[in-house]
This record gives sequence, C-alpha cells and structure tokens, in this order.
Amino acid sequence: MTIIPCSAYAHPRRKLWHALALPAALVALLGLNACALPDKPVRPSIYDFGAGADAAMQQASLGATVALADVEANAALDSTAVLYRLGYADVQQPRPYANARWSMVPALLVQQRLRERLGTLGVVLKPAQALMLRGGEETLPWVLRVELEEFSQLFNTPQNSVGLLRLRATVTRATAQGDKLVGQRSFSVQRPAPQADAAGGVRALTAASDAAVDEVLQWMGTLHP
Repeated sequence: MTIIPCSAYAHPRRKLWHALALPAALVALLGLNACALPDKPVRPSIYDFGAGADAAMQQASLGATVALADVEANAALDSTAVLYRLGYADVQQPRPYANARWSMVPALLVQQRLRERLGTLGVVLKPAQALMLRGGEETLPWVLRVELEEFSQLFNTPQNSVGLLRLRATVTRATAQGDKLVGQRSFSVQRPAPQADAAGGVRALTAASDAAVDEVLQWMGTLHP
C-alpha cells in the first residue's frame, strides 16, 4: 500500500495563506531595499562674481592702450572648487567645500573682471593684436600679465574668516625687438566674509577681487607710458 504524506491533504485555507504570504514577504523586502537606497545627491551651488561693479568707482587713468594676456594661476587653483584654509589649524592645506563651485576657474573669473574694468577706460586688446599694430614707440600698447597666487577663504577662527587674494601684475610694452618691462608689483587683498560658510567666502572673494582689480589699475595709472 502506498503511503501518502499528510501534507498532501493540507487544508485549502492553509494553501491560500501560503500563496498570500509570499507576495507580502516580497513587498516587505522591497520596502527594506528602498529604505537602504542612498539619498539623492545634493547638487553643488554654482557661484560667480555677479554683475560688474559700478564703473563710476573706477578713477584710474591709463597712459596707453592695454592688451590683456590670459591670467595664469598655480596648479592648486586649476579647478572650480571654492577653497578655504584653517589658519588656526593647518593653514598649509587648502580644502574644497563639498557643495560649492565657481562657474569657471578663478583665473578666468579674475580675467573677466579685469577685462570689464579695462573696457571702461579704453580699448582692450589681446597680446597678438598688440604685435600687429604699427606706429612709433610711444604708440605701442602695454601688455598686462597677471599671475594669481592665492584665492581662498581664510578662517582665523571657526567663526571669522576673510577672502584672501594674492596676485602679481607685470606690465610690458610690446616692441618689435621684444617685450620691454614697464613695471611689476605684487598685490595682497583681504575682505571680511559676512558668514562662516561657502556663500560668505564667495562674497568675500568677490569683494577682494574687485578691490585688487582697482588697485592694479590705480597702480598702472602711475606708470610712465
């Protein structure tokens, strides 16, 4: 005689319970997996220098047409990261904000501001255009070259910081025999940050950049053509 296991005679309600329990378990498992998914990544805030400052603030008077070369910067500034330094901890280490970026690298932001300001004072050329000009020595344009050395938010304490910008400006005259040095000077400008975060650092660095551009053009106004 063949023996049939008791499970073969399981009650229909029990079979129905098992059929319903499996989908419920799957739903619970999917719910747990959904909870384990990482949060949606936070998109970084993008900053620039905003609208140009009032041209009436600019009182410099240049003695020559200016050709603006591309602003150069050291390797640490060759990114769009908004950098800060902890002056009270490890000032030698520049640190990037995780959720803040410049719209372009700092050298291009400064170059754009310089071109805007120079444009209020006269014609702004590129170095290649300067070499194409003809005329006497006194009519040849100046070439302004800028090297950006520091561009960061410096925290003196956890609550207080400044936007720090350092650059070196060199003015030469493009002659047929080569560049003739007219003048060279280093500039260091600080402006206080209104708040101890990336947005405060951006505002401070924008103000420092505008002030540095003003100082460069004021200095150029003292050079002899």
